[in-house]
Amino acid sequence: MDRPRPEPRPDGRQSATALMIQRGVARLLRAANFAVLPEFTLASGRRADLMAISDAGEIWIVEIKSSPEDFRCDAKWPEYRDWCDRLFFAISTEMEPEIMPADAGLIVADSWGADILRHAEAASLHASRRRALTLAFARAAALRLHGLYDPLAETL
Repeated sequence: MDRPRPEPRPDGRQSATALMIQRGVARLLRAANFAVLPEFTLASGRRADLMAISDAGEIWIVEIKSSPEDFRCDAKWPEYRDWCDRLFFAISTEMEPEIMPADAGLIVADSWGADILRHAEAASLHASRRRALTLAFARAAALRLHGLYDPLAETL
């Protein structure tokens, strides 16, 4: 039986380029057996563009940069290092990779997929922070899923 699939609604903050990068990176990570959530709010209040958890529990944050200007005006990204095992930047195939920080991983994406050009060095999260992030990730994923199949639940 063919049922229509629910489609998540973009929240309006992302450009078309950022959404395209998000889709390609999410496909790459999913193929590598990661669970992925876009726009994940950390306990610090910062919002990671993409957060991913591997089947081994490794946590990656991917910061999407849709243009050189987007990168130049962003001073918050170093704070993400405290919330992941690896930090990556993701850019489109149109951007010059040389402007991205060399001490972070680098992913180049289009709307069909992505490639990791440079892996990020691994850091190790403290066990209590890993547990808290994993629990928050699971709750966020479950609540988003519930919102897709029962969108009126929030209004009850």
